[in-house]
Amino acid sequence: MIYQGFASVYDELMSHAPYDQWTKWIEASLPEKGRILDLACGTGEISIRLAEKGFEVTGIDLSEEMLSFAQQKVSSSQPILFLQQDMREITGFDGQFDAVVICCDSLNYLKTKNDVIETFNSVFRVLKSEGILLFDVHSSFKIAEVFPDSTFADQDEDISYIWQSFAGSDELSVIHDMSFFVWNGEAYDRFDETHEQRTFPVEEYEEMLKSCGFQLHRVTADFTDTEPSAQSERLFFKAQKSKTIVS
Repeated sequence: MIYQGFASVYDELMSHAPYDQWTKWIEASLPEKGRILDLACGTGEISIRLAEKGFEVTGIDLSEEMLSFAQQKVSSSQPILFLQQDMREITGFDGQFDAVVICCDSLNYLKTKNDVIETFNSVFRVLKSEGILLFDVHSSFKIAEVFPDSTFADQDEDISYIWQSFAGSDELSVIHDMSFFVWNGEAYDRFDETHEQRTFPVEEYEEMLKSCGFQLHRVTADFTDTEPSAQSERLFFKAQKSKTIVS
């Protein structure tokens, strides 16, 4: 997933995304406003909201283009440090953050358990003692039953898109093929993107967290305080860095 050209239209395509709900969930899940790392921060929508709430925010993303758009939004009164890094290999921040958040199902872009474990280990290193990890992922139900063979489309004067999803080759994986048509004032520019996502059952996320030294506190569903059901589509995890490292 390179986001070539995608970053320029990302905010408009995501204009109805529930960023305020993500921010509310993060704020409610943390005991106090401290130093927070927004992993896979994209164009900075959640980072900026957290800064407005009083958090000291650092944003990390793999895409330089997305980070460029994020930086343009930041006011001098609310400085946010945006950096390009791989969330599996965060460097320069050992033991510095009170909390790390991975929102918008960004963790689902990691294709293997090893990638997820590397990310959890990386997060463990940058968290302070007893720091909090918050992340959300697509449920097994959504990946296996909702996405495959579905088509999403929208059209307006400036941007139109067609988004088709189908089952991937790996277990609980999905391929998203997207075509965007962006009006440049004279004609439409076309951008094509293919994104692959994969999820794992709750029990496997819990096992991976435990193996990296985290204690899973709770799992909720779909921006509520309720436990997941068989048809929940988005799962929210809260885990804490254990005092004793689990080998």
